[in-house]
Amino acid sequence: MSSLPLLSLITMLPLLAGFGVAGFGVRKKAARSLAFGSSLLTVFLACLLWCRFDNASGDFQFVEYHPWIPAIGANYYVAVDGLGLLMVMLTSIVVPMSILAAWRVERNPSLYHAMVLFLQAGLMGTFTALNFIHWFLFWELSLVPAFFLVRLWGGSRRAPAAARFFIYTMAGSVAMLLSFLGVFYATGKLDFPDLAEMSRHGALNSALAAKLGWRLFGQAFTARQMTEFVFGGVLMGFAVKVPMVPFHTWLPAAYAEAPSATTMLLTGVMSKMGLYGFLRILLPLFPEQSRWLRTPLLVLAVVTIVFSACAAFAQRDLKRILAYSSINHLGYCLLGVFALAGAGGTALLPATEKAAALSGVLLQMFNHGLTAAMLFWLVSVLEQRSGGLRGLNDFGGLRKTMPVFCGVTGIALFSSLGLPGLNGFAGEFLIFKGSFPLAMGAVSLAALGLLVTAVFILTLMQRLFHGPLNSKWVRLPDLTRGERLLFALPVGLMFLLGLWPQLLASIVNSTVVRMVGRLPF
Repeated sequence: MSSLPLLSLITMLPLLAGFGVAGFGVRKKAARSLAFGSSLLTVFLACLLWCRFDNASGDFQFVEYHPWIPAIGANYYVAVDGLGLLMVMLTSIVVPMSILAAWRVERNPSLYHAMVLFLQAGLMGTFTALNFIHWFLFWELSLVPAFFLVRLWGGSRRAPAAARFFIYTMAGSVAMLLSFLGVFYATGKLDFPDLAEMSRHGALNSALAAKLGWRLFGQAFTARQMTEFVFGGVLMGFAVKVPMVPFHTWLPAAYAEAPSATTMLLTGVMSKMGLYGFLRILLPLFPEQSRWLRTPLLVLAVVTIVFSACAAFAQRDLKRILAYSSINHLGYCLLGVFALAGAGGTALLPATEKAAALSGVLLQMFNHGLTAAMLFWLVSVLEQRSGGLRGLNDFGGLRKTMPVFCGVTGIALFSSLGLPGLNGFAGEFLIFKGSFPLAMGAVSLAALGLLVTAVFILTLMQRLFHGPLNSKWVRLPDLTRGERLLFALPVGLMFLLGLWPQLLASIVNSTVVRMVGRLPF
C-alpha cells in the first residue's frame, strides 16, 4: 500500500506527544494546545488510512512485520482490516472530543492531557497489533492511564471506583495471560492470524489437548475440559472489558466518578476493546468452545441487555443512567457475536444472515462509541453550568432556557434509542435481522430491552426538558456560538451515518465476508 509506516506513526504519535505534554508542567495553554494538535494530526493519519484502504479486500492491509523476541514468540506485527480500521477511526474521533470537553481542567492539566494521549496510544496499539505479546503490552498500557484519570481527577468516591476498575480489569488480564501462556506452550506461536489458521484446521485444539494434560488431586481432565479452561480465561479478559453481566459491577461507579471527559473515552472507545477481542481473537481461535458454550453465552447477552436497561430506568444520576445504557447497547453487540458462535441446526442458513449480524455488530460498535461520547460531553456541559449537579430531579423545563442544548441532547438521545435516520438505527437493525434466524428465542427476549430503553430515555427527556422551570435555572446559559460549532460536527456525523450507513458498511463488507467464511459453522 505504502512505504510509510502509517500504523506505527498513528500509535507512536500520541505516545511521544504525551511525553511532550507532560514536560510542559503548569503551562496550561501550551499543554492543551499540543494535546489537541496531536489528536488532530492523528485524525489526519486515520483519514489517510481510510482513503488508502482497499475496500474490495478482506485481508489485512498496511502490514508491518519485524521479528522481535523469537524465544518468546514476540513479533512486531501490525496491520488492519475493516474491523481494525473502524476502531482506529473511532479512537481518532473520540479523543479530540474528549480533549475539548476537558479544556477547563484546572488541576495539573499537563498531566491530565498526557494521560489521555497515553491512553490513546494504548488503544491504537490494541486495535492494530496482531501478535499477543505486542498486543498485550498495549492492552495493559491503556489500563494504567485510565486508572489515574479516574483516581486523580474523579469525584468524591473516585478512590474505590478506580480501585474496583483496576482490580476487575487486571484480574481479567491475568486470566487471559495465563491462557495464552498455555497456547504458546502448546503451539510455539502467538501471532493471531497463524493461530486462527491452526484453529480452522483443528490443529490448535489438538496441540492444546496433547500438551496441556493435567491432573489435580488424582482427577484427570479431558482434552475438552482443558481447552475450555483456556477458552474461559480469554473469555473472562474480554467479558470484563465490555463489560458483560455479571462482570459489569465496576462500570457504573467508574463512569459516574470519572470526569465526564474521561468517561467519554471509557465508554466511547475502551469498552470496544472487549468486543474487538471477541471478534479478533475469541471466535477465530476458539470456535468449537464458543459453540459448546453458546447457550449460556446467549443467556448472559440477554441478561446484559434487559438487566442493564431496567437498572438504567431505576437510576437518578444522569451519568449512572448513561453508564447502564452503555452496557445495554453493548449487550446487543454481544448478542450478535454469540448468535454467530455455532448456530447448531441453523448452520445451513444463508451466509447473508450471518454477515448481516456481524455487520450490525461492527456498525453498532462505531455508532455507539460516537453517540455515547457525545452524551457524556453534553452531561459535562450541564455540570459546568449548574455547579456540578447532574441528578435527574435537579432540573426540568430546560427547553425554555436552553433550547439549543436540549435540541442537541435530544438528537443524541434519539440516536441512542435507534431512531431511523440517525446513526444508532442501522447497527441495531442488522443485529436483530441477522441474529433472529440464528437464535430466535434469545433475540425475542432481547427485544424487551428495546422497550425498556425507550421508556427510560423518554423519561429522561421528560424530566430534563419539560415541566415547570426551576426558578434557579432561569438564567442558565444556552450553548455558546463556539459550542454550537463544536457540537455541529458530531451531530452532522450522526445524521450522515444514519442516512448513509454504507459509508461505514463499505469499509467492513469484505472483512465481514472473510470472517464469516472462516467460521467453521
